[in-house]
Amino acid sequence: MALSDKYKVSSGVDQLDELLGGLYIGDNVVWLDDSGSLAYVFCRNFIQASQAHNKPLIYVSFDRSLKNLLERLGPLADNPSLTILDCFTCGKGKSSAIFLKSYAALQGRQSCTIVKIEEPRQTELVMDTLYGLHAEMDGDVRFVFESVTGMQELWGGEEAIINFYSHSCPRLYELNTIAYWIMEKKAHSPRLRAQISQIAQVVIDLSIKRGSTSLTVFKAENRDLENLHKPHNYWTKDQRIHFDEEKRTPGGIDLGLRIKELRSKRGLSQTELARLVGVTPSSISQVESNLIYPSLPGLLKMAEVLRVDISSFFQEKSEWEKPVVFLADEATEVKIPDLPEDSIQAKLLTPVDFDSKAEPYLIEVPPHKALSSHFFMHKGEEVGHLISGELQVKINKSSYTLRAGDTIYLTSEMPAHWKNPGAETARLLWIKVG
Repeated sequence: MALSDKYKVSSGVDQLDELLGGLYIGDNVVWLDDSGSLAYVFCRNFIQASQAHNKPLIYVSFDRSLKNLLERLGPLADNPSLTILDCFTCGKGKSSAIFLKSYAALQGRQSCTIVKIEEPRQTELVMDTLYGLHAEMDGDVRFVFESVTGMQELWGGEEAIINFYSHSCPRLYELNTIAYWIMEKKAHSPRLRAQISQIAQVVIDLSIKRGSTSLTVFKAENRDLENLHKPHNYWTKDQRIHFDEEKRTPGGIDLGLRIKELRSKRGLSQTELARLVGVTPSSISQVESNLIYPSLPGLLKMAEVLRVDISSFFQEKSEWEKPVVFLADEATEVKIPDLPEDSIQAKLLTPVDFDSKAEPYLIEVPPHKALSSHFFMHKGEEVGHLISGELQVKINKSSYTLRAGDTIYLTSEMPAHWKNPGAETARLLWIKVG
């Protein structure tokens, strides 16, 4: 299956998605980690994004006791879509009474499923268990392997790792999964790193020098990227990842940030905007980072594509006159990332360059269409009113049926599944608040 035939999903880190051109089903992502601790925050965001879309994820742990891992995952562990494959208790934990007692005490306390491997030194048993769990799950399954270094220490050498990875990576690709593999760079030979990188679809290097951390994409298979082998400095705060490109110049108009805000509101990636404007994705990235400024023809074309007046790029928000009435022809079609275009149509009912605490959308779901995830990744409140048709929605473990006139109100809940069971298009007024 060609990469273009596979759909793109979120890594949970917007800037990483921009650098990679997105993650695709089938990707094996190898994280070459300078210290062994840098990749976890990227894994955490990946898990969070997967859970937001109700995707099953298997977390394979060789290095951490169950208690330590659950504490580290925190609320992410309390999710039925998560399965932990515990290779530590009977591996590095050596079936110690203290770890077995802790394992028994923790079983059933979280919503996640915990599976203990009795003989994790047997690679075939680990593989059989792994694929047995996968066979019981629906849809595209996600994996996090923490860590390749721990596997090597338990299995006694690089040959075992090469054998395991060379068999697993192609199989996971064919099974339409996405897998994160964490390697501590200094713990492995250049030969092993090269062999694993050759097989992987995506290779990302995480380095730390003089207290600064940087991310470099070494490989992104079947993607035409101009960011390969270019380090990007980043930092983390409260489990969130920020890149230096996001730093803005003090004072004045921040043209790059404004373009990025409007592009995101339209649901366009940097690559999509670049294609519509007729420039390279690297050019859009540099414009949004305020490293270069677009030409006047380029700026005019961006305004046309984003459906805004060019003056909105240069006005402070406080200068905008707040209109009272918006005409029907001011509504703008927007893309919903991570969902097939034929499964949903969405219009933003206010102009793209209008900023307010509430964003109203008209959502249309064609007859008999099912959506595998929610429309938006939104952290505020959301309100929906079904104008016509019928919709079924699954939230946590409960299912609901909405009919014309019904209203749904969400605070922190995230719908996992939408479906139009009827023969007519379902039309939904949806408002993001905050």
